[in-house]
Amino acid sequence: QVQLKESGGGLVQAGGSLSLSCVASGSTFGIAAMGWHRQAPGKQRELVAIIFVGGSTNYADSVKGRFTISRDNAKNLVSLQMNSLKPEDTAVYYCTTVRLGVRFWGQGTQVTVSS
Repeated sequence: QVQLKESGGGLVQAGGSLSLSCVASGSTFGIAAMGWHRQAPGKQRELVAIIFVGGSTNYADSVKGRFTISRDNAKNLVSLQMNSLKPEDTAVYYCTTVRLGVRFWGQGTQVTVSS
């Protein structure tokens, strides 16, 4: 089992910045990609950003140029720096990873961007 613990999030005005962090613990050997998804009220959960062990990244088109994902493999830590936030970025953000074909999720952290 892998446990994911998120921190960060909160309330910010449009144009502001927030940072999210997530630490993986438990059976972390074999973890490949780590990333963030988000789910806004009434919408499906969607990929925000993902980072692979080698450091390559993918971003949703809606956050490209504004969000940056980073990773510390030694600490099993993944971070998401969110800049130029927009009201449409308001959602619960979930840390996620896959280990040996099994997906794990964090409990989620709320990000609210006011206009």
